[in-house]
Amino acid sequence: MKKTLLLVTASFVALGAAAPAVAADLAARPYTKAPPMIAAAYDWSGFYIGINGGGGSSHNCWTFAGASEGCHDATGGTVGGQVGYRWQTGPWVFGLEAQGNWADFTGDNISTLFVGDRNRTRIDAFGLFTGQVGYAWNNVLLYVKGGAAVTDSKYDIFAVPGGGLLASAGNDTRWGGTVGVGLEYGFAPNWSVGLEYDHLFMQDRTVNFVAPAGLPAGSDTIRQDVDLFTARVNFKFGGPVIAKY
Repeated sequence: MKKTLLLVTASFVALGAAAPAVAADLAARPYTKAPPMIAAAYDWSGFYIGINGGGGSSHNCWTFAGASEGCHDATGGTVGGQVGYRWQTGPWVFGLEAQGNWADFTGDNISTLFVGDRNRTRIDAFGLFTGQVGYAWNNVLLYVKGGAAVTDSKYDIFAVPGGGLLASAGNDTRWGGTVGVGLEYGFAPNWSVGLEYDHLFMQDRTVNFVAPAGLPAGSDTIRQDVDLFTARVNFKFGGPVIAKY
């Protein structure tokens, strides 16, 4: 009996000593990697509408019968709106846009040919119809644009001194080309802000002047170029975000 009790006791002691080793040999709990984070990629595709405002300068050179009357810059402010559509493939963004602005660009100079005349140019409005190509870094878009431009201008000749109106060419609608560059930032799913520069090539145009009494007062060939600097806010319609793993 004592021998059996001794054997049983020895067995429990041996089992207790082996238990930690057995526990150590058990496979550790497998490590489960957390699921990857989902990165939200900004999507520039869709129709958009917006407003813009800023300033501009129009460089105008007048020529009478081949002789220069000098040049002047017509400067001022502008405000308007734009509507367009963009589609994105990978980081590349393509678009079409129409923009229309009211403007108040005014400037003048005393004629170098007729020293009693002050020639004045005023741009009342302009429009841009352009295509765009851009590259996006998520919600930051850098783009270039180009297309057609139209300006609505008025040309007047005033007496020096006194400032009385001598002749006017009325409103002149002129078509030309434009190129530009812009940087846009999407600060919310459907909202973006941006800065844009555009140069308008309006080339030469001959305008006919009429005196206040309605009599012809000659004609001038006027070359016009315009530089625009505007800030923009756009609202985009459609789905703003695509999930990427």
